[in-house]
Amino acid sequence: MTTEMATLGGGCFWCLEAVYDELRGVQSVESGYAGGHVLNPTYREVCNGTTGHAEVVQITFDPAEISFSDLLDVFFTIHDPTTLNRQGNDVGPQYRSAIFYHSPEQKAVAEEKIKTLTEANLFPKPIVTEVTPLDKFYIAEDYHQEYFAHNAAQPYCQIVVAPKVAKARKVFVERLKK
Repeated sequence: MTTEMATLGGGCFWCLEAVYDELRGVQSVESGYAGGHVLNPTYREVCNGTTGHAEVVQITFDPAEISFSDLLDVFFTIHDPTTLNRQGNDVGPQYRSAIFYHSPEQKAVAEEKIKTLTEANLFPKPIVTEVTPLDKFYIAEDYHQEYFAHNAAQPYCQIVVAPKVAKARKVFVERLKK
């Protein structure tokens, strides 16, 4: 089996990880940081908003089962790509909407997806998702991995993560793992 990687930032990485973990063709999802200028950043440093990093997930997937384009369809469904440096009450550059591409092909797919969504007028404001090459991915601390799976009853998870997971389950029911 051939696998590829995708690195996406759409606000809190707990939300994205919880959704992508449930999709058929997704082998693994790791929460982490990308797009900054500090080596080996910590969560506390990233939360300060001064490292330049975004909270991201790095997805290992089987392109024979789910395409990069399919992953982007989910991405643009579960977060607001029109708010600069924020998702809901989470504010700062670490919560920006970002696609960190791994290849020229991923860049082209991302740019075409944004163009198509813009032309379709699906969002009330312009899409501000940045499309940049992945320089370095730093895996987040252990307690961030599978956070929703281990902390579903936590208030933030109930209020912010659970509704996104529910929406993805409804919209992408045919893509869910059995």
